Amino acid sequence: MINQFEKVFVLDTNIILDNAYNLVTLSEEGKNLIVLPETVLDEIDSKKSGFDEINFQARQFGRMLYDADIKSNRKIDNLTIIETSVDDCIIYIISKEKYNVEDSKISLSILNDRKILEIGLDFINTFKDLDKDIKFISLDVMARTRAISLGIPTEAMDLGGTEIDFEFIKEIDLNDTGIELENGNNINLYDENHTPDNFSYVFEKDGRKQLGVIKNNNIELIDEKELRKQNVNPMNTEQLLFSHSLLDNYYNIIVAEAKAGSGKTLLAISAAFELIKRKDFQRIVYIRNSVESLAKGEDVGYLSTNEAKFEIYNFPLFDTLAYIAGQMLKKSKENKPGKGEFVTEEKISEKVQDLVDRFQIETMWTGGMRGRTLSNAVVIVDEAQNMSNSTLQLVMSRIDSTCKIIVLGSNRQIDNQYITKHTNGLSTLLDATRKEHDEVNLFGIELHKVLRGPITQFAERVFSKD
Repeated sequence: MINQFEKVFVLDTNIILDNAYNLVTLSEEGKNLIVLPETVLDEIDSKKSGFDEINFQARQFGRMLYDADIKSNRKIDNLTIIETSVDDCIIYIISKEKYNVEDSKISLSILNDRKILEIGLDFINTFKDLDKDIKFISLDVMARTRAISLGIPTEAMDLGGTEIDFEFIKEIDLNDTGIELENGNNINLYDENHTPDNFSYVFEKDGRKQLGVIKNNNIELIDEKELRKQNVNPMNTEQLLFSHSLLDNYYNIIVAEAKAGSGKTLLAISAAFELIKRKDFQRIVYIRNSVESLAKGEDVGYLSTNEAKFEIYNFPLFDTLAYIAGQMLKKSKENKPGKGEFVTEEKISEKVQDLVDRFQIETMWTGGMRGRTLSNAVVIVDEAQNMSNSTLQLVMSRIDSTCKIIVLGSNRQIDNQYITKHTNGLSTLLDATRKEHDEVNLFGIELHKVLRGPITQFAERVFSKD
């Protein structure tokens, strides 16, 4: 029955909700058997309605199951096994009439997890004489830990992704080298170990530092004074290099992995204003995934023609606009000593609305992007660490060649229970910076320095899992 397979994988629900095609990946063209406890199907069925990423994956799984061929339906011991196939992928859907865990005083919040593991344990015991490699696969470390306690072999699915160990900014000491720094020189003259992810450099000579970026393997030196002529003044080397990439139309994809309070959204919006003032683009599109920062990751759902439920996800944007509006009002000619207090909440609100209208700022959520095409826009994708690969692919596939996309996020702040720092869209895009790409000009950077204040910096240090 299962002798023909090399391995057997009992899947948790989150494997499919991460990506329905993980079934096919794990199957390895039919070499491995996929086991789905009936509870997994129940949980996926409950996720079919809605426009979030997990809802799309649930429906995709439903379509795969609809096209599946039912090969057999039989009962072995206390298990009912439906054998089905999707192309070369063989799937056993396992059910049982009575679960032992239902007689226990187990919280409803974890009952489904226990039922899935009970199926896994029963399946192992039923076929233990075959000496097969049977493993429970889950992205949930708690579920895997419980599986181990029950004697069920387990592992996390390797869905790709890498640790963030890039060297986006390199420091080169030119003292005692006899080499002069000149604009346009090939980077290999100064750094024989240059790699594609070394986008920026800090050159030091005679007590002075000069910032530069690499374009087509050549150095372009940066004019820091010009970068500071914005509503938001870059405060450190990281921010200066980030601002340069934002304002330089050579780069059409920019990805920033940045700590909370490092100024990533503020600088992105400020630079977008400058680009529109220069008439390089016409509008700003702000996109943020609809994932709540809750332990259970409840979905925001969808309410047609009413954005009230999604407004909470735009707070970072409007906080940023309020800050920029306040800075503009403070610098205005009317706001002078002796002329009264002009920087009021009412004035700031009016200025924010003026900025929204003037720069044609539009907010979008990922669930409403299918079928859309974005043109002539600065597209800012915020909180990309909460987007799966397929979600970020969906967003980027909506953008035409007249756009510039800025992808922001922090792998220290993942709120989506269906992905990890190894499997999200931000990490995949960061990993892409390791190579050169003919289609686009990428720029990657990490922002480590927290500028929001000492409390934010303290929280990052104390609560960080890294």
